[in-house]
Amino acid sequence: MSEIQVSAKFRIPKGMLEEFNQHAAECLKHAKEKDTETIQYDWFLNSDKTECEIREKYQSSKAVLRHQSNIREPLLALFKKFGSPSSLTIYGNPSSELLQYAKVSGIEIKIFTLLQGL
Repeated sequence: MSEIQVSAKFRIPKGMLEEFNQHAAECLKHAKEKDTETIQYDWFLNSDKTECEIREKYQSSKAVLRHQSNIREPLLALFKKFGSPSSLTIYGNPSSELLQYAKVSGIEIKIFTLLQGL
């Protein structure tokens, strides 16, 4: 399985949903304009709009790294305002380069490799 899936969760402080939405829109804009190997990049809100989960799917570990490069500026602005994700999960067999990049963030990362699937 060379595809990589990622789930990142952010907490949204009360009264800051509109600003969070603006940052999300900017990240999505950059991804749409620059990404060519991103299969999925969807942002979901929980029912009380205090948490956002980003569901991502890429063709490969290299595609994840290219995506991160493509959205670097708006993502750093999001991190500066809202902090790093509260959780980050990677599904698949990430390359050592991707793991090294992810570990630098200081975020606790869970990795799940495929047991079985269709």
